[in-house]
Amino acid sequence: MPRVLVTGSAGFIGFHLSRLLLEEGWEVWGYDGMTDYYDVSLKEARHAALAQHPGFTAREGLIEDAAALAAFAAEARPEVIVHLAAQAGVRYSIENPAAYVDANIVGTFNVMQVALEHRAGHLLMASTSSVYGANTKMPYAETDKCDTQMSFYAATKKANEAMSHAWAHIHGLPTTMFRFFTVYGPWGRPDMALFKFTKAILNGDPIDIYNHGEMYRDFTYVEDLVRGIRLLVDAVPPLPGTAGPVEGDSLSPVAPWRVVNIGNSQKERLLDFVEAIEASTGREAVRNYMPIQPGDVPATWADAGLLKALTGYRPQTDMRDGVARFVEWYRDYYGV
Repeated sequence: MPRVLVTGSAGFIGFHLSRLLLEEGWEVWGYDGMTDYYDVSLKEARHAALAQHPGFTAREGLIEDAAALAAFAAEARPEVIVHLAAQAGVRYSIENPAAYVDANIVGTFNVMQVALEHRAGHLLMASTSSVYGANTKMPYAETDKCDTQMSFYAATKKANEAMSHAWAHIHGLPTTMFRFFTVYGPWGRPDMALFKFTKAILNGDPIDIYNHGEMYRDFTYVEDLVRGIRLLVDAVPPLPGTAGPVEGDSLSPVAPWRVVNIGNSQKERLLDFVEAIEASTGREAVRNYMPIQPGDVPATWADAGLLKALTGYRPQTDMRDGVARFVEWYRDYYGV
């Protein structure tokens, strides 16, 4: 079986990706810090579900701990590394920016070092749509300039892109960065809007709607997202001069490196998102309209043409269907 090391395997996206790979017959080595940024018991439940597969091996450890990560990688001997572990959250990066330096800068360097030491055939790492920052041209394309990040979280992710490009150039390590766009779905994070809104609406509590509802997001269903990642595993960036780029490619001219958007290619109003939750729960929200928060951007919207060109695949789950699946999971998991 092919061997993959997934960092952040107890996280929302890491769990879904690990499950998909296990179902395909991969040997998955999951590494997760089990930090208390949100409910650790949810992370433990994800790992417990993955442990039902005989091909899954898990280790608890921080990516900032270079020795622990290196020891686990020596056991795993990965052919592919998918790096999803990170300190997430735009707003929390205002309160505790040092956590983002530790996890997203130091931790990511440690993952890159491990990939080099084991000569992984492909290193894939998570970035974010937040790197587009103050860009106003939409939909966002990978070839757009990204120099105006509006949160420290986004700045660390942009730094990861620059770090990985230099690493790929110096060492010839094939690397793909992917930019996520507002991922949602079952087993989602409690700090994200869908989880918070669903919980509040079912409890009869008010929800905070920022920028007075004038927010737009490219909502990407998590199973679509991980399908895109899985297909990108096989789309290994070629060494310079060995193959030409496809149309709209972000392929580097000096390194086996590219960045790819994974989004639904559809801009949706936040208020439509709230209405979808109301429809799925059968309850109306108590709405508390608020000004936009520092670090937030009013809109995101992906051009996913490069993903389609490389893999033949484009996410397409309708937001209302995806919300209904989350609400169904939430009711079942929490017994509501």
